[in-house]
Amino acid sequence: MSSVALIKYKDSISRALEEGLAYINGFETLESPVLIKPNICTISDNTGFSVSRVDTVESLVKLLLKTDETLSIKIIESDSESKNAEAAFKKFGYTQLCSNMRDSGFDVSTYDLSRAPLKEVEFTGDYFENPEIPEILLDAGYFISVAIPKTHYLTFITGALKNLFGVLPRKNQSFYHSKIDKVIPDLARIIRPSLNIIDARVGIEGWNGPKTRKLDVFIVGHAPVSVDATMARLMGFDPEAIRHIMNAFNYELGTINPTILGESVESVSAKFKAPK
Repeated sequence: MSSVALIKYKDSISRALEEGLAYINGFETLESPVLIKPNICTISDNTGFSVSRVDTVESLVKLLLKTDETLSIKIIESDSESKNAEAAFKKFGYTQLCSNMRDSGFDVSTYDLSRAPLKEVEFTGDYFENPEIPEILLDAGYFISVAIPKTHYLTFITGALKNLFGVLPRKNQSFYHSKIDKVIPDLARIIRPSLNIIDARVGIEGWNGPKTRKLDVFIVGHAPVSVDATMARLMGFDPEAIRHIMNAFNYELGTINPTILGESVESVSAKFKAPK
């Protein structure tokens, strides 16, 4: 469950993802709806790599449908102060991807969480007490976080766990910033992602740049803490010094020292500059 695959990207995203999934026992049990949460953090991608790239999600969708063509798949995102979800879906190719997949007879669509029905969940966390969240998150059959390795001024790094912050439906998400290291683990406990993928072909210093680092690797695992701990080490950081990762670790969302399959961390790592 906590093993993490490090796969060198060569010329095919699909092959890299298939290889990574093979190391970790595949998708395991798939059920509809499958929710895919890319990191669409802004409408203005300053680096060309700060937003999860649609080619990665397209390859993932096709692998899911290859496993079960009857799946209902929704690509989800919320509004935030730096974007409107529907406009971002269109700009970054997700609207067109879904249109193409529906034309081929598959149930694939985008889903704006900021306009979704809400439902109260019985939950007592470190920050949330019985929060109202988009109902579809509670009905998910399978949840996939697709993130990018980035440094971040609030959380030090942003990966599979920080990507979950984007499911919060209120546009002024900065409301949660002062408690973000508690908010993120609470969301991870509620959602319990089934699969976590870091598209580390290119990493970013800063949530939207300016500096990029070419890594040419994918990180794939079922446990978000294990995936983010591996990503942190790949970036030259100690995961035990990153508060939201350690807070999530306390709730059995993975291990800080997972078994690494495929490439070694040392062979694909780069030294990122720490955020201010």
